[in-house]
Amino acid sequence: MKRQGDSLLYGRNPKAKWAYETGVFLRGLEAVWMRTGNAKYYDFLKDVIDSYLEPDGTIATYKPEEYNLDNINCGKMLLTLYQKTKEEKYRKAAFLLMKQLENQPRTREGGFWHKQIYPYQMWLDGIYMASPFLARFARMFDRPAALDDVTNQIIWIENHTRDPRTGLLYHAWDESRRQEWANPVTGCSKSFWGRAMGWYAMGIVDVLEFLPRAHPRRTALVDILKRLSKALANYQDSETGLWYQVLDQGKRDKNYLEASASSMFVYAMAEGVRMGCLDKKYASVARKGYEGLTKHLIKIDPDGAVSLTQICSVGGLGGPQKRDGSFEYYMSEPIVVNDLKGVGAFLMASIEIDRLR
Repeated sequence: MKRQGDSLLYGRNPKAKWAYETGVFLRGLEAVWMRTGNAKYYDFLKDVIDSYLEPDGTIATYKPEEYNLDNINCGKMLLTLYQKTKEEKYRKAAFLLMKQLENQPRTREGGFWHKQIYPYQMWLDGIYMASPFLARFARMFDRPAALDDVTNQIIWIENHTRDPRTGLLYHAWDESRRQEWANPVTGCSKSFWGRAMGWYAMGIVDVLEFLPRAHPRRTALVDILKRLSKALANYQDSETGLWYQVLDQGKRDKNYLEASASSMFVYAMAEGVRMGCLDKKYASVARKGYEGLTKHLIKIDPDGAVSLTQICSVGGLGGPQKRDGSFEYYMSEPIVVNDLKGVGAFLMASIEIDRLR
């Protein structure tokens, strides 16, 4: 919070925008606020969200016509704020995001395109960005059909991206098989990128928090979480407890132990155990991962501030950058410190490890 200052607030920083990275960080702050009861965390996240909103629910810098699932992620905070304050601007803004999802372009099967500019493509990232918001919205505003949509998204993308040999999931799937990064037979991208699977894992457990126990597809989602956790445990580094940037490439030259994915896996497994969806043995996997994070990737600065290191700056597919989904591509992206995607996930992981105690 000290490092960011007012930089996340619209109007205080000319580059500030309604961005998914901000939403990940604020979700981490929300978890700390709910665990500690300290209002300063709530006040910070509320100030950030308020800076973007007009009384009619209009969201500054948000462009619904982009049909970008990333833009849904901050909407989770809208639901938190509406639940606490009952202010109409939060409800109206949440309904604006819901309208995007109602009109989101889809695959023939019904899967959300990740963005309008990425036609026929489902990305693992999109499950975290949109599905927990949609599940919580459905519960708050009595939209049971939306819960079916949520579960279908999670099931369909696993059907298309899961590798039967490793149990790992490819970053994305192209229904059209036209993208340069797509396998011409399966439509899948080339690599098992850690953070993509982290987004997916967090998306599943966050949806399960809001999915009724009697929902007919809840068991299917729990089974997916079990398969995913088993595969991830198989690729956990035995020495450090962490996970690599490209999960199945181990100690291949240039590969590195990556903080955001490791934090996401710790969070998802710890939450899965707490909810009773995963066997308690995965608590040990999560704790080992968390110890690895604190021992190897957390650094204490000279002024006493805590830094999270070895975070992949960004990762995507296609577009003008010609991102081909290869191992070499994922190694080419910058490695940074204190990126919001990593910090937010680390905060969530910290809280879930604390709750396990």
